[in-house]
Amino acid sequence: MMLLPLLRARFAGLVFAAAAALSPSRAADRPNVLLMVSDDLAATLGAFGHPLAKTPHLDALAARGVRFDRTYTQFPHCNPSRSSMLSGLRPNSTRVTLNSDNLYKNVPGVVTLPTHFRRHGYATARCGKIFHLGVPSGNESMDDPQAWDFGTPFKDERPYPPSRASAVRVSTGQRQGLPWQEIECADDDLVDGNFAKTAIGWLEKRDPKKPFFLAVGFHRPHLPFAAPAQYYDLYPFESIPLPPEPANDVDDIPLPARNESVPQYALTATPDQRRAAIRAYLATVSYMDAQAGRVFAALERLKVADNTIIVFTGDHGWHLGEHGLWHKRSLFEESARVPFIIHAPGARGNGQATRSLAEMLDVYPTLCDLTGVPAPAVLQGKSLRPILQDPRASVHDAAFTQARRGPKAEYWGRSVRTARWRCTEWNEGRDGIELYDHDHDPREFTNLAQDPRHATVLKELRALLAARVPPIP
Repeated sequence: MMLLPLLRARFAGLVFAAAAALSPSRAADRPNVLLMVSDDLAATLGAFGHPLAKTPHLDALAARGVRFDRTYTQFPHCNPSRSSMLSGLRPNSTRVTLNSDNLYKNVPGVVTLPTHFRRHGYATARCGKIFHLGVPSGNESMDDPQAWDFGTPFKDERPYPPSRASAVRVSTGQRQGLPWQEIECADDDLVDGNFAKTAIGWLEKRDPKKPFFLAVGFHRPHLPFAAPAQYYDLYPFESIPLPPEPANDVDDIPLPARNESVPQYALTATPDQRRAAIRAYLATVSYMDAQAGRVFAALERLKVADNTIIVFTGDHGWHLGEHGLWHKRSLFEESARVPFIIHAPGARGNGQATRSLAEMLDVYPTLCDLTGVPAPAVLQGKSLRPILQDPRASVHDAAFTQARRGPKAEYWGRSVRTARWRCTEWNEGRDGIELYDHDHDPREFTNLAQDPRHATVLKELRALLAARVPPIP
């Protein structure tokens, strides 16, 4: 399982040659960066194989960049995930495990990704939600003032514009239900349209003598599932299927992984309510895709697309009823996996997909590598440049995700994903262990942790977890 030494040797020449060709000597000559992050987005894009999702703009980006089919968040919760990605540090180092935690208090002196680029001559701008620095209210900036030359405070649309009447409603009566709204409005009347508009305006007025680092943080598909009505019209209600549900699916799932372990996420709904929620989620994804397309078009119109690296991802996945789960914060594939696309102009892998493992932790070192900005020595991810040059390459033997669940977040989970297996421990195994064989069970329906035929691989994966992801202090 330890592949990295061999891979480093195999690709050393390739990486050195690419670095010599693509690393500029002066800041003014460095490529631009566009980082896009969508809040609560699972791999529900057409390019990632979703049968219904209508996402033409992100599909087009995937077709001309490298689509990473196996990319995993370090922590499926907004603040922990973003703090890890933007600091380049694992949750064990940031100790950010709740939305109320603060990266700067936990890691004094941390230099985040946009701050680092700003210090190396980049003009930096942020439109929408990029950080989530322990701010409890959704109507505050939740961001890093050190990072940006320009930044718009994050604020959602409340009070929302009037909704279009609809025949089906989701009404669970719970605080963390699945509310949705078909709104009769223009795209710019909701925040993601405004984020795209602001980003384009900044691009038009930026200093052309400096390379730019532009981060656009789309709010959708985050709850409530609010989108202009036209995007709901893309998904007729009767066309929405429900996820498969084996009768005994939850029988072998440990308590911390079950629906009821996070009371505010524990939903019961009729089949029609569930279909309505899935339809609403897809509508908000299509709305977000349209706004991303506006920014891509602006890069072309302003003639900077050929010198701009584009990274698109979500901060973590999201459940739409799989295993009876809704929302995030689980360690199943639907919550831990994120859509991830990189378009680096001139990369030989462009136009291809890769099944090589990647982590969101890799964004920071990859962007440093591609732009010639020196990477801080403390970064704990890996540059994905070898995979951008050859999608058959690999830089990871495993990807790691952690989570907290339970009424008081008392269940600490850690999970390892390899090319074939997922192994999850709750409180170091005291509250349950899971093992899934993705070669034969990609939906993780059968927990093999108690099957003696897989005792050896389970022992190996648990040892890997203990070595790479020690308990968070």
